[in-house]
Amino acid sequence: MKLDRTLGFWAVFCIAAGAMISSGLFVLPGVAFAHAGPAVILSYALAGLMVIPAMLAKAELATAMPRSGGSYFFIERSMGALPGTVAGLANWLSIALKAAFALIGIGAFARLLWGSQPEWVIKAIAIGICLLFAAVNMISVKHTGRIQVGMVAFLLAILVGFVVLGLPAVQHSHLAGFMDKGLGRAFGTAGLVFISYGGLTKVASVAGEVRHPARNIPGGMIAAWAVVSVLYVAGVFVVVGVVPADPVAEAGVAKAAGLRNNLTPLSIAAKQFMGTPGEILLAVAAMLAFITTGNSGILSASRSPMAMSRDGLLPQWFQKTSRRFGTPYASIAVTAAFMIAIISLLTVKGLVEAASTMMLILFMLVNAAVLIMRGSKIQNYRPLFRVPFFPWLPLAGICVYGFLIVAMTLEMDLLPLLTTAGFAVAAAVWYLFYVRPRTSRESALVYMVRSAVSKEIYRSTLEEELKQIALERDEVKYDRFDRLVRSCVILDLPESASAPDMFSLAAKELGPRIGVDHEKLMGLFQAREAQSSTVVRPGLAIPHIIVDGVNVFDVLLVRCKEGIRFPGVDEPVRAAFVLIGSADERNYHLRALMAIAHIAQEHGFTQRWLKAPDSEHLRDIVLLSRRSRDEPDG
Repeated sequence: MKLDRTLGFWAVFCIAAGAMISSGLFVLPGVAFAHAGPAVILSYALAGLMVIPAMLAKAELATAMPRSGGSYFFIERSMGALPGTVAGLANWLSIALKAAFALIGIGAFARLLWGSQPEWVIKAIAIGICLLFAAVNMISVKHTGRIQVGMVAFLLAILVGFVVLGLPAVQHSHLAGFMDKGLGRAFGTAGLVFISYGGLTKVASVAGEVRHPARNIPGGMIAAWAVVSVLYVAGVFVVVGVVPADPVAEAGVAKAAGLRNNLTPLSIAAKQFMGTPGEILLAVAAMLAFITTGNSGILSASRSPMAMSRDGLLPQWFQKTSRRFGTPYASIAVTAAFMIAIISLLTVKGLVEAASTMMLILFMLVNAAVLIMRGSKIQNYRPLFRVPFFPWLPLAGICVYGFLIVAMTLEMDLLPLLTTAGFAVAAAVWYLFYVRPRTSRESALVYMVRSAVSKEIYRSTLEEELKQIALERDEVKYDRFDRLVRSCVILDLPESASAPDMFSLAAKELGPRIGVDHEKLMGLFQAREAQSSTVVRPGLAIPHIIVDGVNVFDVLLVRCKEGIRFPGVDEPVRAAFVLIGSADERNYHLRALMAIAHIAQEHGFTQRWLKAPDSEHLRDIVLLSRRSRDEPDG
């Protein structure tokens, strides 16, 4: 069942922002400070810059293929079922783990608000919140988006207030020795805090439910990155500038908490310049951040198994969708159950670190997916947003994320790395015994390799799928002109020809279709050309004639790479739209001319027309045009 497109720009912005503003800001600065000292501010800025290649790569892929599943779908379609299986399960696991531990993170702040509580109470609260948001996700993704918008707006307001009120309280002495631990330590710490930005790209998992994806997906992601990056750097600057590095005691005052390894750094900082009310307010904001991460985590993580099930990589049960609410309840239930198990057991610290490694591997694969999709030159891959500085930016992203994996491996023990390797092996085994016998879909990588080693022209199943995705994305409803093109004759002339030669071929094809003699049609074409040239611009001609009859109208497409020579025209014609209709169709004749004008004016039309490998690809160029269409007439 098709999911409804109900998420707008603000929902995309808030899902991305809500997934980022979590433990990376409310817990991690104190731990990171122990590694880098005051240069932790620089580490957060570097991490924000390092996420740009992955963000832009996902924005391009999501606008070309706005399908639920996000990283899984992009990687599977570009590289194949085996990398897709590994990526899909890794994507689901990493998001679900982050969401589960975001809910557990409420515990540290609950103690700050309500004092020490038994561990089972904290777990029960986290499980209850998990069940609540699972229920909300099952009822309506639209309501989920609205709730996310409200929570993130309130959270951002608190953080802006924290920064504005905290800046005057910053003590510059706390920033002394900013780079004492060296630039290398700052870069290493950037790898540690990089996970803080990981939630930014998770909105691609719900791309299939976003309205106007060309505008809302890249716009929402970039806006979320810009706002949250500024708040991260500014917030950490305030924390470092307000809270002393180590616990201090003043005369007559109890010892104040230090920043090093502090798990509630923003609350401690707020207490310095806003007193206990500020401490409580930031604790509430922290819990709200954890809740938004958990909420968006359930929303985005549940789409991976659903998309994998739809493609035959997991049992079909995972794609069951509520007829009443239009939500994938089975996938949501499994994701929530997994999160509850993690919350209950709380013995997966190594897995959380492994999830960070898997996230970086996913980012590398996503950048590789952009390189492959562009390199394959599949005509129907039509992203509405393109990564700038291609291919250098994706290549830089692969190198940066590889560097961070190495840096993290040096900082961690071998268990997370072994866990990641074990997970990849398990996913490969699942592929061999379950997936491989059930799927034979061709990836862009296979298409690219086959095209390179063989000159034989063939049509990939991926091309047809991308065509259907583009039509759904652009909400194209075929009008009369589209229906004519779907069944029209296409002439792909292999050699240079004269205009009379082309008219003769067109007359032979169109004559039997409309019941008019070939010689008569040939005479009409030549008479029309004698009146005035039908070449409307260099390289494009629209020969059109009126024939006897009623309700007669047909279209014929012509391509000639070597060019058709029209009399009195210097540049040969390489694209021609031949129109033929009866007098009563004169009004539609004008609408068809307008449709052709819009098609030919699209950016890159001539290049796509000349590079299309065969006639069916020429047909796709016309059908996928983003022209204004008439209302379907039934």
